[in-house]
Amino acid sequence: MKKKLEIIYEDEYMLAVNKPAGLLTIPDRFRHDIPNLFAMLVADRDELYTVHRLDKNTSGGILFAKDKETHRILNKMFMDRVPEKYYVAVVDGVFREKEGEVNQPLSESTTTRGKMLVHPRGKDSRTAYKVIEEFGNFTFVQLRIFSGRLHQIRVHMSHIGHPLLVDHLYGKREGFFLSEIKKRKFNMKKGEDERALLTRQPLHSRRLKFPHPHTEKPMDMEFPIPKDINAILKQFKKILK
Repeated sequence: MKKKLEIIYEDEYMLAVNKPAGLLTIPDRFRHDIPNLFAMLVADRDELYTVHRLDKNTSGGILFAKDKETHRILNKMFMDRVPEKYYVAVVDGVFREKEGEVNQPLSESTTTRGKMLVHPRGKDSRTAYKVIEEFGNFTFVQLRIFSGRLHQIRVHMSHIGHPLLVDHLYGKREGFFLSEIKKRKFNMKKGEDERALLTRQPLHSRRLKFPHPHTEKPMDMEFPIPKDINAILKQFKKILK
């Protein structure tokens, strides 16, 4: 895993990494033996501080500070919602409006641990969306979050009827199979089981924009889309276009 880590930017104050899906951002609270991004990066550095996180199965851009003062400045930026945070996702359905916003408060479920839901007494949460491309009854969409609530994009997209293509908590599927779009044209050899094209939520932190914590130079970081999401899009273009 360490060889696959993609450092997008690094200077004496901070670094930005393109986190692969399936990797924790920080150590697990109970099991420290589970691989995590922080442990891999700090092994080669004197200091490292977590600024923000991504879900284990969400890929893309994460910032780390390399000293306490930079950590303090970046933390304040994120608390004040200064950085522009853009994601891309593959979702179910076709949007009636090609651009829009979901402004719905989110709260943790009292019945299902680790699950979030739209609730009037929840914390303010705002997500803007913009359609990039449509494929039959699926959409590749850009999302910008103005707040950073747990599972925000996943809950907001599900709330408006466009859950992520794969999402065991908020969507329709735990895996996406080629046979769903190929249908009669899909042929399997006898005795073979079809393997899922995708088994995690197709959500990727694509871009971060913010002023440098010390020089105030505008930083605009882009994090390449991973192979699994590109593979889904490639199949959609081939079959559904």
